[in-house]
Amino acid sequence: MESKLIILRGNSGSGKTTTAKSLQNNLGHGTLLVSQDVVRRDMLKVHDRDGNPSIDLIRQIAQYGKGECEVVIVEGILNKGRYGEMLKDLIQFYNQEAYIYYFDLSFEETLIRHNTRAQKMEFGENALRAWWNSNDYLGVQGETLFTNDMSQNDVLKQILNQLQK
Repeated sequence: MESKLIILRGNSGSGKTTTAKSLQNNLGHGTLLVSQDVVRRDMLKVHDRDGNPSIDLIRQIAQYGKGECEVVIVEGILNKGRYGEMLKDLIQFYNQEAYIYYFDLSFEETLIRHNTRAQKMEFGENALRAWWNSNDYLGVQGETLFTNDMSQNDVLKQILNQLQK
């Protein structure tokens, strides 16, 4: 089986997790979803710092999926400075059969999207602003940017269309 890797990155509240879950639902059985928040916060209970063990665990889970799952989705903020090397290694590991996306939204648009989520009660504008990291592109060939003018449905359709090529 030739597995495909999808990487979804961007700031908090930009739509990565919603997109990842929609993709998994659309693609169905044989789709592995590796969420940075689940691995780091729920499984390991560690802070997102350089060298934290979630970096290696995300890599190991995603590597397990190659040959076991048709599609592996890795999603999260996945800051380039902290996770970039690991993500580039995964792209190589998947023999370049990877689709890399970055949610390149303005802070204002991200705040609007965040305020439609259940998590809006957990943290607000000040936290989002403190975590904000603009233009955190991975800088790899084929990286696709999603912008303010793209709806959740537009994003989902674009990814599904690219997977079928």
